[in-house]
Amino acid sequence: MDIPRPELARKKRIRRGMYAAGALIVIPAVTLAIARLKPAAPSVERATVWTDTVKRGEMLRQVRGLGTLVPEDIRWIPAATQARVDRIVVRPGAVVQPNTVILELSNPESDRDILDAEWQLKAAEAELANLRVKLESDYLTQRSAMAAIDADYRQAKLQAEVDQKLTAQGLTSELNYERSKVRAEVLATRLEIEHKRLDIASDAAKAQLAVQQAKVEQLRALYHLRRSQYDALHVRAGIAGVLQQVPVDVGQQVAPGTNLARVADPKRLKATIKIPDVQAKDVQIG
Repeated sequence: MDIPRPELARKKRIRRGMYAAGALIVIPAVTLAIARLKPAAPSVERATVWTDTVKRGEMLRQVRGLGTLVPEDIRWIPAATQARVDRIVVRPGAVVQPNTVILELSNPESDRDILDAEWQLKAAEAELANLRVKLESDYLTQRSAMAAIDADYRQAKLQAEVDQKLTAQGLTSELNYERSKVRAEVLATRLEIEHKRLDIASDAAKAQLAVQQAKVEQLRALYHLRRSQYDALHVRAGIAGVLQQVPVDVGQQVAPGTNLARVADPKRLKATIKIPDVQAKDVQIG
């Protein structure tokens, strides 16, 4: 039969109380310790990392991509005027020099325009030369007239001085001296006016020559423009290199600005690399 053992029940109660008290002490301590811990570093597989000693210096970030080599110097040759393609002299792939003729174009209006510009320039130059001779002749005529007045003034002034002395000595009348004095003063005034007229005429001549010279320069610039447009009918490479494209055909009409040929220098190349979008953000200058 069962025999009651009160001492065992008492021991169990004491043991449970000790466990509860220990739990009340350990749980807050563990919680505080965990709260003070720093976040753990992320873990990676050992086979995917390289171990080494940390050193101070430059860090190289390598980004790879597919690309091609393209020329740095590429020249597109446009049409200068409205024209028609008469002949393709060289084909793509040919090695060309700056003066190599690639295409020959034609434009009847360009031939007429350069002749008109040339004759207009020659007419303006002849008019400038004629104007210069005429103004020089007018200037010399006016200067001659001023020299004559200057001679008369000097003679009248000398006569007035002589009459003044004679009047003082009583050898001539006061009226003769006054008449000589007035004539000298009138000639002095005329001489001063002629000096001013000569200066004004000189300035006016310079202004007229400047106007005509400007007209000549304008027509000369027009002639050079027409000449350059006429010379541009022989399309030249402009640089040494390889002819890559001729995007026109014989008989085709081209408008000003139309690309006629492309020439590139194969000696200077650069790499054009395509980087994926996810890596392009890591590529920066420096």
